[in-house]
Amino acid sequence: MKILVVEDEVTLGEQIIAGLEQSGWVAELSSDGIDALYRATSEPWDAIVLDLGLPKLDGITVLKGIREENVNCPVVILSARNELTQRVDGLNAGADDYLTKPFQMVELVARVRAQLRRSTGNASPVIQAGDLSLDTRTSKVTWQDQLVDLTALEFKVLSYLMHNTDKVISRTELVEHIYKQDFDRDSNTIEVFIGRIRRKIGNDVIKTVRGLGYRINAS
Repeated sequence: MKILVVEDEVTLGEQIIAGLEQSGWVAELSSDGIDALYRATSEPWDAIVLDLGLPKLDGITVLKGIREENVNCPVVILSARNELTQRVDGLNAGADDYLTKPFQMVELVARVRAQLRRSTGNASPVIQAGDLSLDTRTSKVTWQDQLVDLTALEFKVLSYLMHNTDKVISRTELVEHIYKQDFDRDSNTIEVFIGRIRRKIGNDVIKTVRGLGYRINAS
């Protein structure tokens, strides 16, 4: 899952990036409103963490612009502004959640995790697909009640497919959601990761849809 962090305080932004990446996600930083609006509307994201007090373009304007461009991924607002009117303005502009500064990283991660689940139709923190289970709280994967040992990138591939059960996901989409923008992307490596995962959980869980991509069935 790929998350855009919009925060003009570079040190805090880097701390947020580190916290999100420790949870197994890809996270990238934008430090001003104009750049944030451009990137949010021109690249695919699974969630956005958005500060309100931004240079060049304020966070509420960025949020309204994101929604006007029909970007529907969840947005969690971060702000030092604790007034009720600010929270209401953010939610009315299209935010899905609101967290005031200072905050604990564990709470931000939990809120982002909850929004990611809800956006893909998974109410439970444990995503189940037959005998395959992924606990979004601990990033543990089990197959037939046995813990599966995955590399970081294998986990990202499987996690994205699990969050989108019953959907056909193309190799291009997987590449866009498991790598940073500046990474040397190669969609052919997805086949390698899929092959490795299949050796660990069996060949029948991840279905190949010829010419289109891959799918994990929910049951």
